[in-house]
Amino acid sequence: MKNFTLASCILSTSIALSAQVAAHSEHTGGIKAPKFDSGSTTHPSFDIIHSKISTQGNIATFHLAITAEAGSSKPKATGKLAGSSVYSYVWPTNLDPSTVGFEEKTGILALAVTAHPDFDDTPLYDENNDGELSNDGNEWHSHWIVLAPNEQCGPGALAVVDIPKGAQPKLPKTWPGLPILLDSPGWNPTFHGNHLEVKVPFADINSFENITYDGVTAALRVNQSVHAPLLCVTDVLDIASGDLSLPGKVNQ
Repeated sequence: MKNFTLASCILSTSIALSAQVAAHSEHTGGIKAPKFDSGSTTHPSFDIIHSKISTQGNIATFHLAITAEAGSSKPKATGKLAGSSVYSYVWPTNLDPSTVGFEEKTGILALAVTAHPDFDDTPLYDENNDGELSNDGNEWHSHWIVLAPNEQCGPGALAVVDIPKGAQPKLPKTWPGLPILLDSPGWNPTFHGNHLEVKVPFADINSFENITYDGVTAALRVNQSVHAPLLCVTDVLDIASGDLSLPGKVNQ
């Protein structure tokens, strides 16, 4: 019995140490951000401590670590689209939007993980597995978005780029039909305690490995008139680099 107990203790200790090493290795490299300041107004579940993009084979893994439990805070439902809120975890990159199917040089291409209870913008997918495709906006899901400065959202503010009425720009095959440069590719984000990841396949991973990136948490809002600009970035909650300089390098 003593030998069994000793073996169990050794095994338990090894598992715990392995978990600590694994957790530590997940947060190596990339962009390290300052730990949460108790005087900060940013909610701990949006306070970034680490942002990283790495590749294996043709898969790029977008990783973001947060002070508190990632994904634990979502917007409150308002019951209407106009004025509704979107919470997001975002990786801005210097990739040209044409890489994922948009027109060239249309803005800042970013991968975003979002939740918004008042509308659904992933019409091809059933994230909550209830048999309906149009009621899962409150589940965390991924998008490619193209951002650009838009003074109508406020001084120095960004917005998801609008598609003017009558325009027919090049769009990804999984564009959800909204009049903005937004794609709904269906890559499910995974949440593990204080961090989240999205795995994204690329046909040409070699060109992707030369990009730079950052990490951002933000709140967006649908325009009260549900008109251009449709989706404004209203609150930048945290930036991994502190200045949106995109200092991160893939696999470093």
